[in-house]
Amino acid sequence: MKPRVALLDANVLYSAPLRDILVQLSYAGLYQARWSAEINNEWKRNLLAARPELAERLARTQATMLRAVPDALVTGYEHLIPKLLLPDSGDRHVLAAAVTTSAEAIVTFNLRDFPSAALEPYGMVAQHPDDFLQSLIAIMPLEVLSGVRECVGRLTQPALSVTDYLAILNRLGLTKTASFLAANLASWQP
Repeated sequence: MKPRVALLDANVLYSAPLRDILVQLSYAGLYQARWSAEINNEWKRNLLAARPELAERLARTQATMLRAVPDALVTGYEHLIPKLLLPDSGDRHVLAAAVTTSAEAIVTFNLRDFPSAALEPYGMVAQHPDDFLQSLIAIMPLEVLSGVRECVGRLTQPALSVTDYLAILNRLGLTKTASFLAANLASWQP
């Protein structure tokens, strides 16, 4: 069975811990992550506005993301943008990329910007990242635990305690995912 395709909105790529989990789980084959150059540039531009000292690191991060998920970059969607209707016209490029790649879901924190009526004709839904991760946990809990273990294992400068990592996930609004991880602590600690 081919893993589901999910288009990742810029706002879920902005935070390093969430970006790392989403890319890791795609790299592991749990789903197929997709994004466009425009989405990639948007999260990077927003992050650099807040943290300009990260410029060099973010260039490496984006290269690493594409090495991990080489088929992630969606192209050829621009012609669809003017034909799409969304509450915020600035989000039409996201839907256009999702349609072009036949995504089943747009993973975003901005659910109101992607109403069901606009997505249903394309057979897709908008999902909060916590709900998206829960959909993966429901069918592949051990694989998700393994992926999170990989992510936490990479955190060496500085290393984070399990408690601190779970607190970060909770602050990001990933409360159900953090609860699942806390309940399975012995299984996922590096």
